[in-house]
Amino acid sequence: MDGMLSQEEINALLGGGDDDSGAGFDDAPGAGGSSATSNSEGRLSPEEGDALGEIANISMGTAATTLSVLINNRVEITTPTLSYVTVEDLKERNQAPCVFIYIGYRTGLEGKNVLVLKERDVKVITDLMMGGDGTNTDVELSDLHLSAISEAMNQMMGSAATSMSTMIDEMVDISPPTSIRVDFDDDAGLENVLKDMAGKLFAQVSFKMVIGDLIDSEIIQLYPLPFARMLYEKFKHTMTNEEESAPAPQPMPQPMPQQAPQPAMMPQQPMPQMGAMPMNGMPPQDLNIQPAQFQNFMPTQNLNGIAPENIDLIMDVPLEVTVELGRASKSIKEILDFSPGTVIELDKLAGEPIDVLVNGKFVAKGEVVVIEENFAIRVTEIIKD
Repeated sequence: MDGMLSQEEINALLGGGDDDSGAGFDDAPGAGGSSATSNSEGRLSPEEGDALGEIANISMGTAATTLSVLINNRVEITTPTLSYVTVEDLKERNQAPCVFIYIGYRTGLEGKNVLVLKERDVKVITDLMMGGDGTNTDVELSDLHLSAISEAMNQMMGSAATSMSTMIDEMVDISPPTSIRVDFDDDAGLENVLKDMAGKLFAQVSFKMVIGDLIDSEIIQLYPLPFARMLYEKFKHTMTNEEESAPAPQPMPQPMPQQAPQPAMMPQQPMPQMGAMPMNGMPPQDLNIQPAQFQNFMPTQNLNGIAPENIDLIMDVPLEVTVELGRASKSIKEILDFSPGTVIELDKLAGEPIDVLVNGKFVAKGEVVVIEENFAIRVTEIIKD
């Protein structure tokens, strides 16, 4: 090929001559010499890797939308990258503590995957959830932080499970996630927490996560290889069924051959029959056709266009009249701080007309008056649509 390498030769060079090295994945540093890399599970095929990346991309996109609503901030998550890692690799790469969130599936899928977040990112997200500005990160990570991030991940991965249900055409549901702080410098604690993950190879799906100007970091999903393969099989089965159920393309209609002109013949006049219409569209001359007449069902109306005999039927229907002094928007943190004596500032100015609502519909404005010992409202303006 004029001295240029073919794509197969390039793949062989990058994969060390092994055609089954998992094209489409970036080998994790340090994973190539570990026993986990050459374990019996092997690596994912290129098709399995592509399917896992597509599923993770769509699922995490839905989860990002949910997180954006929870923290009232714009959340951007980029296209994922896939690689192979072990827990030992994560220990070498992450010097600071992390938070592992375990996501278990109880319907549709069997198994679990792990989300990995940096400790600082967890503090920022939970601070925003509790009404802060996301800068309160100097405090120690507590059980409150872990509980809050578990709830956030529960809603995020719940929405992701809904997207996954569509992709595999099967109901998917998750168990409540559990969060654990992992300090990679603590060998004793690390062994107890990650004992089930030691020595195993995981498919790592990494996303760049940006939250305003507070977080520019990375969120990681770890998939056990059997779980990743199960996802691929279900995804492949759904795609196959959709292709089989797709309607076959219809052939283009062939032009009809032109026939030779026939000699003109005088048409025979058919005998008129009751209920029959001649071919020329004109009714028979001997039928007596009259226009249809219908009874007038419209009620008699008065000068104002209102039917009094009908409106009387609903005169006794009770309606709820509400007088609204004003409204205020508060965060959950501010509401939890309410106590006797707390002053809540409303969006109405002193002396501004008060809104009158009937069954929740804004109908009038008025002013507050006192009649004997009761409050009342004097209507000053009727609101018309």
